[in-house]
Amino acid sequence: MGAVPRSARPLQLTLALLKPDAVAHPPVLEAVHETILNNKFLIVRTKELMWRREDSQRFYQEHSGRFFYRRLVEFMTSGPMRAYILAHEDAVARWRSLMGPTKVYRARNTAPDSIRGAYGLTDTRNTIHGSDSAASARREIAFFFPEFSESLWYQQDEPRLRCGLARYDTGERVHSLPKASRTESS
Repeated sequence: MGAVPRSARPLQLTLALLKPDAVAHPPVLEAVHETILNNKFLIVRTKELMWRREDSQRFYQEHSGRFFYRRLVEFMTSGPMRAYILAHEDAVARWRSLMGPTKVYRARNTAPDSIRGAYGLTDTRNTIHGSDSAASARREIAFFFPEFSESLWYQQDEPRLRCGLARYDTGERVHSLPKASRTESS
């Protein structure tokens, strides 16, 4: 793939997390990855990870005490996940729109072409998580990618990526700047 088109507005970051039900099925994992690329998101970082129970409890702490909390914590530790930092104009809203409603029944009936409408199994096994606000995105990106400096990325990489210098690396499966344009945050 060639250069990504220029963007007049600053890029926004969001977190996308493919849950264990998606990662367990390579065709679903690949379809979601293609959805990311086809919708012109830049993949800033990606990694596969496996959570311990404590990681899941910490991430979903705001839901502690809710009827689904224990089931969600157990599910999220049941297998590997894939985390992405995505960039796009209005990345949070655009990604949430592509994900579809949280409840799979609703997704299948109101947004059947959404990720959850197409691949979700249940309200817990609904394929994907995405940040619900810019503030959540910052917090969640820091949780999954503690080595990533958002401020440095916005200072050094975002202006060049927005100008269309990004190239998709099929081996690494991320967008990057050409070697001469790379910075220490890349």
